Amino acid sequence: MNGTSSGSRSSPGPVLGLTGGIAAGKSTVAAILEELGAKVVCADHLARRVVEPGTPGLEAVVARFGAEFLQSDGTLDRKKLARRVFADPAARRDLEAILHPRIRDAFAAEVRRIRAEAPEAVIVYDAPLLIEAGAHRAVDRVIVVAVDEDVQVRRLMERDGLSEAEARARIDAQMPLAEKRKHADVVIDGTAPRERIRAQLAEVLAELAGV
Repeated sequence: MNGTSSGSRSSPGPVLGLTGGIAAGKSTVAAILEELGAKVVCADHLARRVVEPGTPGLEAVVARFGAEFLQSDGTLDRKKLARRVFADPAARRDLEAILHPRIRDAFAAEVRRIRAEAPEAVIVYDAPLLIEAGAHRAVDRVIVVAVDEDVQVRRLMERDGLSEAEARARIDAQMPLAEKRKHADVVIDGTAPRERIRAQLAEVLAELAGV
């Protein structure tokens, strides 16, 4: 999907990859992009879809981790599984090996669906592990939302009720933001006022549209 040209209005719209550190403000940026007319596809939603009851994805997770990670209604206990894999890098890699190919296929299907309805739409792939999964290579621009680690820790503790140690463990399990910045075409300050972020994103979309 790289190499999008803005010279032809009949060509497909660009695909943007949106990522950042945990609790950096990525959801706010995704919401603003949606307000500006982009079609946002959330990797977390796709991750839930590929492990719904009856799916091969859930069967693979249970085969690797055990039925104790199922809730009484047969759905995956995502919080319990998260505690398990964030404490065990090898387990996390195994889970990613199960999920990433399925999420990638689900995203491709979403792109086809959106293109059928709105060929010129800007599609945003909102994915925490965009770079870790290698999906950044298949998008036209990479947007990274970044904040200082202390901000991440405070937000995680407030948002998810984690201890400081748990919050830092979640952060440490991800690629460092400094590394993600190296892959960014656009960096958004996750602590900036909403209107400033909106103005920056509007400029990005205008540039992509050749305005």
